[in-house]
Amino acid sequence: MHHDQLSLLVPPLLEWFAEHKRDLPWRRDREPFHVWLSEIMLQQTRVEAVKPYYARFLEALPDISSLSTCDHDALMKLWEGLGYYSRARNLQKAAQQIMTNFSGDFPRTYEEIRSLSGIGDYTAGAISSICFDLPEPAVDGNVLRVYTRLLADARCTDDSSVKRDIRDTLRTVYAASPAGTRGTLTQALMELGATVCVPNGAPLCGECPLRSSCEAFRSNTIRQYPVRREKKARKTEEYTVYILQCGDRIAVQKRPDSGLLAGLWELPHLSGKRRAQQAINDIADWRTGAAELISVRSCTHIFTHIEWHMTAVHLLVTHMPERFTWVTPAQLAAETALPTAFRICLPAD
Repeated sequence: MHHDQLSLLVPPLLEWFAEHKRDLPWRRDREPFHVWLSEIMLQQTRVEAVKPYYARFLEALPDISSLSTCDHDALMKLWEGLGYYSRARNLQKAAQQIMTNFSGDFPRTYEEIRSLSGIGDYTAGAISSICFDLPEPAVDGNVLRVYTRLLADARCTDDSSVKRDIRDTLRTVYAASPAGTRGTLTQALMELGATVCVPNGAPLCGECPLRSSCEAFRSNTIRQYPVRREKKARKTEEYTVYILQCGDRIAVQKRPDSGLLAGLWELPHLSGKRRAQQAINDIADWRTGAAELISVRSCTHIFTHIEWHMTAVHLLVTHMPERFTWVTPAQLAAETALPTAFRICLPAD
C-alpha cells in the first residue's frame, strides 16, 4: 500500500472520528499550551488518570508564564502520583525557553517546537498538526500499531530507521490532505489506535472504518503486528523504608537532584530487607531516640525498568534530628511531593 493509497483512507477515518471521538478536556480547544501539557501528561499514563491532573494543573498554572516561574516543590506537588517526574521538570524548562527565546509565544514551526526541552518527534508532530495544521504526523505506539496492521508491515517498530520511514510516509499523506484537516487526522489516528486497534487484547475490527483496506485483517494476521523487540526483565531492588513519627510529624528528606525521582521528597530508607529489631538497631546513628515499633509491612512499587520491594517499618520516636525535615499530615497532603513509591508505605490512617 503506497502513500497515495493511504491517502484514500483519510476521508473514512475522519468521518469515523467525527462520530466516535471521545470528549476529552484537552480537545475542547487547540491552544498550544493545553495540547502540549496533555501530550506530556499522556506519555506512559492512562487517559482517565490524566484528567484530574490536567484540570488541577491548569487551575494552578493557567499559562506558560506561570509555569515558567512556578516554585519547584509546588510543581512537583502538582505532578505527585503521575510518575516520570522528569516530564514536569522538562515542561518548566521548555516554558522558560519559550519565555526567553520566543517572547512568551508558543513557537509555530516544527523545528522550533522540536527544540524545546522534553519535546521529541511525536510531541512536536502532535502540536504542529493539531495547533498549527502543519503536515507533520505524530507517530506513537497507537499510530505504529494502526500503520503496521494496515500494511502488514513486519519491520521492527523499535528500530528508529523504521519509525523514521513510517513518519516520512505519513508526512506525504498529511501533505496531500486538505488544509484544516491535519490536526484532526492526527487525533483520528491516535483515537483509532487507542479505542479500536487497541494495544492489549483483541482489536475491535468489526468497529474499524478501515478494515476493508487492512492487510492484516484480510490475512487474519492482526496479532502478529506490530513487531517489537523482546523486553528485558525488570531488575529488582530491596529496601527497608522508615516511617519515623514524632508526635504527628513524619521524617522526610530530599532526594538527589539527578537520577530516579530526582529532587522529590522521600522517606528515610536503607538498602536490603531488615527484620524489625535489626531495622531499629540499624538506625541508631540517626539519633531519633527510643523507638517503639508500630507496624511492619511489605510494599511493592513497579517502575518501567525497576521493581522496588520495600519493608515499611513504622516507628514512634522521641527526637526530631535536623538531618530530616519533619512534616505534619497537612503538609504531606498539600505541600510535600512524595512519590507513590514512598506514599504507599505510609500507614493507611
